[in-house]
Amino acid sequence: MNENGKKKREWVKTAAIIFLSVLLVLTFFSNTIQNYSLPEVATQYVQSGTITAKIRGTGTVESGDPYNVEVKEARKVADVAVRVGDTVQKGDVILYLEDSESEELKEARKTLETLQKAVEDARDAYNQSLMSADVQASDIQTANQGIPTSSLRQQITNYQNAIEAAKQEMAPFETRVAELTQAVADYRKQVEYESTLQSNADTYYRDAQKVLEEKRAAYDSISDGDAGKAAAKTQLDNAQKNYDNCQIEYFKHRDTIVSLNNSINAYEIELYNVQKSLETATKKKTDAEAELTKLVGSITTAYTIEAKLDAISDARKAVEDQQKVVDELASKAVNATVTADIAGTITALNVTAGQTTSAATPVAVLQPEGKGYTMSFSVTNEQAKRLAVGDRADLVNAWRYDDVDVVLSSIKPDKSDPGQKKQLTFDVSGSVTAGQTLNVSVGQKSANYDYIVPNSAIREDNNGKFILIVETKSSPLGNRYYASRVDVEVLASDDTQSAISAALYGYEYVITTSTKPVEAGKLVRLSDNN
Repeated sequence: MNENGKKKREWVKTAAIIFLSVLLVLTFFSNTIQNYSLPEVATQYVQSGTITAKIRGTGTVESGDPYNVEVKEARKVADVAVRVGDTVQKGDVILYLEDSESEELKEARKTLETLQKAVEDARDAYNQSLMSADVQASDIQTANQGIPTSSLRQQITNYQNAIEAAKQEMAPFETRVAELTQAVADYRKQVEYESTLQSNADTYYRDAQKVLEEKRAAYDSISDGDAGKAAAKTQLDNAQKNYDNCQIEYFKHRDTIVSLNNSINAYEIELYNVQKSLETATKKKTDAEAELTKLVGSITTAYTIEAKLDAISDARKAVEDQQKVVDELASKAVNATVTADIAGTITALNVTAGQTTSAATPVAVLQPEGKGYTMSFSVTNEQAKRLAVGDRADLVNAWRYDDVDVVLSSIKPDKSDPGQKKQLTFDVSGSVTAGQTLNVSVGQKSANYDYIVPNSAIREDNNGKFILIVETKSSPLGNRYYASRVDVEVLASDDTQSAISAALYGYEYVITTSTKPVEAGKLVRLSDNN
């Protein structure tokens, strides 16, 4: 083999080594970079152990049905006769008040003066109404005796019925008056027309008479046997016929006028009588309307008077009531004490000697005899899901208490954080007092379980609850870690861990937290703390 071939082989060998080395380095760094891009997860062994699903809380014992001792006026406290925890009987003194006029008494007296002025104003308004209007004595008497509503309603109804009856009586008369008035008007128009025709006919009649006289004179002037005698006779006959016709026409119109005037006279007589009947019926209606108006006016006046009298009466009643308030407050102004209205135990005192009472704040709180106590504290919504009304709570350090029973009575949203918390309220009975602090635990009893995981490991989706465990697979570049889903059923839980039922062998690594979202079947990177 020549020198050149040998050198060539050495070069190829060296190039191959360099290529493989670079490939190996790149693969290593690529794997390292990919590994650091994976979600980093923290894990914990699935273990066996004990779950104590109890919730602890601390609450202050309060009266279950407290009775507030109140002073409705601002009074300065001279001395306090009791202490918290004292037992009092009904009528026992709780506070002594200083002998001074309270602000409430001062205000009550001002109010009394105002109400007394209101009485005078109401009386003046009443007197003014009597003087400013024409008030009948009967109206005043009616108002004083009380308005007889039923009787007045009947009177109003009677007048309304009389008005309606008069209207019904008037209706045919009104119709007939209209008819007769129209008929008289129509006949008068006919008379005017016939009078015009008669006047014309009279003119024609007189003219015809004049012509007739002329023709008769002409005829008489012609001798018998004269040739013109026959023609004159014809003219005379024609003139006589025209005269007769004009005369007939004239008398025809005259007779028609006479007949029409006779009809007009008859209608006018009837119209007069009908109008009289209508006037009578109209007067009935007018009289009934006038009486109704008078009655309504009288009622209105009576009601006005009654209202003003009622105002006087109401004002006087207000004065009487306010006087009682003033008298009661005045009686407490000297040697006043605040006493217990019921027997019980003093659970709170809100005033001390020298302080001033307030109507908004009870001066003391009593726990009535025979009434129970309550206590409450808040828990998370998840904790509340493990509880039920009726659960009995255990006392922490129970040896400190002789006979105390604590039972969960209600689970309601906490007003301070209704979206995230629930308020637990317990009925407390036994040897306790208001203001005492109790530590309790409530919930399921302790039990042993095969599989226990942290609460942070429990996940849930549409298919139910599950955990993710870490599974290992070997590769040329080392071990690879995968997240694997395991469906679970939660058997019990406390504040930190849960007991589960699942297809496990035990001692699997369960993912508790991760730096990124983790999905089943995906690669993960173990935390350095694992």
